[in-house]
Amino acid sequence: MVMAETKNQNLAYLEMDEKYVNPVLARSARIVAERAQGSWIYDMNGDAYLDMSTGIAVNSVGHCHPKVVAAVQKQVAELMHTSVTTYNKRYIELAKKLVEIAPDKSLDSVFLTNSGAECVEGAIKLARYVTGRPCVINFRGSFHGRTIFTTALTTSKLYYREKQEPLPGSIHTVSFPYQYRSHFRDDADKVVDEVFAELDVLFHQIVHPEQVACFLVEPIQGEGGYVIPPKGFLTRLRKLADEHGILLIIDEVQSGFARTGKMFAIEHEAVRPDIMLMAKAIAGGMPLAAFITRKELSHKWPPGRHGSTFGGNPVSCAAALATIDVIQQENLIERAEKLGKIMLERLQKFAKGKDYIGEVRGRGLMIGIEFNDKNGKPSKEWADKVAERCLEDKMIVLTCGTGGQVIRLIPPLTMSEEEMNKALDILEKAMTA
Repeated sequence: MVMAETKNQNLAYLEMDEKYVNPVLARSARIVAERAQGSWIYDMNGDAYLDMSTGIAVNSVGHCHPKVVAAVQKQVAELMHTSVTTYNKRYIELAKKLVEIAPDKSLDSVFLTNSGAECVEGAIKLARYVTGRPCVINFRGSFHGRTIFTTALTTSKLYYREKQEPLPGSIHTVSFPYQYRSHFRDDADKVVDEVFAELDVLFHQIVHPEQVACFLVEPIQGEGGYVIPPKGFLTRLRKLADEHGILLIIDEVQSGFARTGKMFAIEHEAVRPDIMLMAKAIAGGMPLAAFITRKELSHKWPPGRHGSTFGGNPVSCAAALATIDVIQQENLIERAEKLGKIMLERLQKFAKGKDYIGEVRGRGLMIGIEFNDKNGKPSKEWADKVAERCLEDKMIVLTCGTGGQVIRLIPPLTMSEEEMNKALDILEKAMTA
């Protein structure tokens, strides 16, 4: 009787959602989450789902980590909000901590916002102001947000841009070095050369480099398909930026905070950003984001030219400080590298001889599985079917890719090896033709 009542309650909430929630808000799994802990989400039926999506790379230290929960509860009882009316000690403490963990010691000036899209906007406002230049160069397949300006910067799917014209201008898009879908799949250097040839044409025929404020690039494309650029691409981009006085903005919104086996993905190539963007996993589930730059740039920006009512909220900052402590104290950078290697090797072994699995790729616990149809073209149908089968076996995974053809695995960095093996068992079953 109790179970029947619970199921009716679950259904009642789904019906309530259909009645009151704007349908533009898409959800991946038709379950109503009631609570979560560690690697698991529990619905209103009491069913447990192994979460390999972590709220789109947000709950990296697991759901409701005790240290994060304790920090939030303590802060809520002390101070919830001040905005810019006073200084906020948690904001200051977090800014100091982000400078300490930044991939380059020249990054020493922090601004806090609420979301990844907001930190993209703030960073580009800064770049345009300090350079006096209007143009931005981004990369095909990128995702930077869904505000009007970040929609103009997002090219991972037409779906995000359709019927939004006219979008903001002075944005020039070039190819990202997507080796698996390149004409030069077996030659990484040629894949990179092709991108820089395109940039050369851009600078000679379309926009003068002296009009370009910044390059905006993800070190690993997220929504675009978990695409890892060949080694050397980011180093060459840094060099080209320096040649022309262009700022390099690195978008670590999805790849940051230990996800790839480094604190930030840019560390895999040791490239210095001029501005770096952080969000998602920064605060263990609380809304927060940041962009970090050099004082020599930020101090050219007069006070009040940019701001945020809720950015740097004390409660979110307390959660972020606790989240970073968990990452460091529980050695989650090393853990992501170790578990990611095990998962990648097992999945690549499983994929051998299966034409419908085009490529398994990843760094740390940021792993993508790309599917093909019988003609070798991207297969959204395969990815959707795998995600559906996983959900039937009580595991949540998300798709991505420019054609919706990639399953992305972004599990909690704290998951146990038992949970990892269970996830792989479910996934291999789902991928069996």
